[in-house]
Amino acid sequence: MKRRNVLAGIAATLTAGCSKISDSEWFGAAVDGAEKLHRGAQRAIGGQKGLAPEFSAKDISPFFRGNGSIDIDKPAYRAAVENGFVDWKLDITGLVDRELSLSMVQLKALPQRTQITRHDCVEGWSAIGQWTGPQLGLILDMAAVRPEANYVVFHCADTLNGANYYESVDMGDAYHPQTIIAHELNGEALPVRNGAPLRVRIERQLGYKSAKYLTGIEAVASLDDFGEGKGGYWEDRTGYQWYAGT
Repeated sequence: MKRRNVLAGIAATLTAGCSKISDSEWFGAAVDGAEKLHRGAQRAIGGQKGLAPEFSAKDISPFFRGNGSIDIDKPAYRAAVENGFVDWKLDITGLVDRELSLSMVQLKALPQRTQITRHDCVEGWSAIGQWTGPQLGLILDMAAVRPEANYVVFHCADTLNGANYYESVDMGDAYHPQTIIAHELNGEALPVRNGAPLRVRIERQLGYKSAKYLTGIEAVASLDDFGEGKGGYWEDRTGYQWYAGT
């Protein structure tokens, strides 16, 4: 918990200011180096498949708050909410042999994983919730990801400040057994405030990596062509690290 608080404090400090410092080459190199060291240390200690802690039903938080985007004020999304997301599709594209467009029915028909885990927000709050959905690795195998793919990019329906929201992880986290495409929270359909109808759960990283309102997953060799090339909406605009392991 102490390390999580330290990480949250660092991220909050960076977000609050110091744009001139963060723009400097030496600062960028230092952050990149620390991030790689952090990622390597976590995986060396816990292993590539090391699990985040899981909890029991009695530990579930009475309310799981929303954060960041908690709704989407677009006609298409409002219509999707009204019809229960029956026409929602998750597209799997990029460096795959078989592009997919999976309906909610198809996603729910896949083998499901249910896990009770803690969501740690970079802002300093935490909540425990029960998530259900298919493993991302299973979906990527269905699409036959090509060997040259190094990352997956999560495309989302929400926009912030006129920019499309996105996030990304490497293949190690994409294939982690606890990385799922969640459509349920605490045994009910995912609420709008928490990213309905689909969000990814990246359980070994801070909450901003678990992108909401998912519309697509793209397998890519490089992150250079997305946003500012730093791997995520917040990473492009703040001091948030691309690898946010807890």
